[in-house]
Amino acid sequence: MEDLKRSLKMPLFGNTFSPKKTLPRRSASMSSLHTLDHSTKEIELGLEYGPPEANIGGHIWKFEDGQWVTESVGNTSSREVQRLKKKNLQLEEENNLLKLKIEVLMDMLTETTVECHLMEKEVEDIKTQNRRKK
Repeated sequence: MEDLKRSLKMPLFGNTFSPKKTLPRRSASMSSLHTLDHSTKEIELGLEYGPPEANIGGHIWKFEDGQWVTESVGNTSSREVQRLKKKNLQLEEENNLLKLKIEVLMDMLTETTVECHLMEKEVEDIKTQNRRKK
């Protein structure tokens, strides 16, 4: 039994496994841009660049203000649609404010009308009391 234990502890091909270390690789650039001169790089890459663009399915998409917007070739661009939606929201808010103001004015008118009727009733009561005294 002890012989079996010793044979299990002993490695079959030697005591330690130590592979040879490989030499570090030189990283070769996959880009050919480093071989171009300055004027060619300027033409190819351009100095002035705008927002990122992508042409997908015939629509040009631009990344502006944190969102992708499409520049359609038709009569209305998505930028125009977004502007109109923003204007629509602004007008809805203004409309709600005006409705609220009308409601407040109607309440004020109702209150004033009630006060006027009460005052007219008081005047009539005073007139009737004066007639009785005479």
